[in-house]
Amino acid sequence: MKLNTRSFAALSAVLLVSALSLGGCAGMTQQEKSTATGAVIGGVVGNVLCGGLACTGAGAAVGGVIGHEVAK
Repeated sequence: MKLNTRSFAALSAVLLVSALSLGGCAGMTQQEKSTATGAVIGGVVGNVLCGGLACTGAGAAVGGVIGHEVAK
């Protein structure tokens, strides 16, 4: 799969924001961390698969639910 410049920039921005925001997870429970991590990973996967905002949001939502359930 080849990323164009726009998709690469969006993916880079998502990864940068994710890395910075996960740095503030020190006071979170394990389940909250797992939910946030799942949402980030799902958002990145959704963006890579189809590159649209809707796909990114849907991927983040699904990833968050999966991360939440895995941590139970």
